[in-house]
Amino acid sequence: MDNRVKIARAQVNLTQQQLAEKVDVTRQTISLIEKGAYNPSLNLCLKICYAVNKNLDELFWKERD
Repeated sequence: MDNRVKIARAQVNLTQQQLAEKVDVTRQTISLIEKGAYNPSLNLCLKICYAVNKNLDELFWKERD
């Protein structure tokens, strides 16, 4: 996964810690998602979308290779 979560988080001026608190996970989880090293559940994806005012496609959609 690319860094669309990181970009969206920065656009709404949230730190990793602040986003983590909003979506009820650890800062380390947000870091791993941003690095593409962790695949979040659909529920967590939705929480992140709501927190940064984006939709699933904007943050998580990946075109087929």
